[in-house]
Amino acid sequence: MRHRKKGRKLNRTWEHRKAMFKNMARSLVEHERIKTTLPKAKELRRLTDKLIRFGLENTVHARRKAFRILEDRTLVKKLFDQIAPRYKNRPGGFTRVVKLALPRKGDCAEMAIVEFVEDELKVREEERQEDQEKGLENQEEEEKEQSQREEQQEEQIDSKE
Repeated sequence: MRHRKKGRKLNRTWEHRKAMFKNMARSLVEHERIKTTLPKAKELRRLTDKLIRFGLENTVHARRKAFRILEDRTLVKKLFDQIAPRYKNRPGGFTRVVKLALPRKGDCAEMAIVEFVEDELKVREEERQEDQEKGLENQEEEEKEQSQREEQQEEQIDSKE
């Protein structure tokens, strides 16, 4: 019976699974998006959500627990300073698993992308700000071009006289 036994075995020993998920968690924190098989992605989601909960606690003990998994100070710093603050108002579900349409070529395994969830509202606001900044830059460029045209016209008028 499998009472109180969580997680997938993935046809690996416990040590191998532990090392594999540590490596995958490191890659996810570093790149914020990785491509892997679907069962691994679903298991990785559990580990990375736990890491982000550590990041939301933001205590020395939480940093040490995260360091046990990530084993890199720069990644722990990135997790606590950049990634976790994005989710301070979110109760859970920090990662997203997106199934890919095409399976892996060699063994036809289902592939998926694991990525951190971005707030749609924040993304939209950032896009709006970028559009506004581009609009302001375009207006400034148009004003410069118009002032140059006026100066050229004045020079032409002065040269005729």
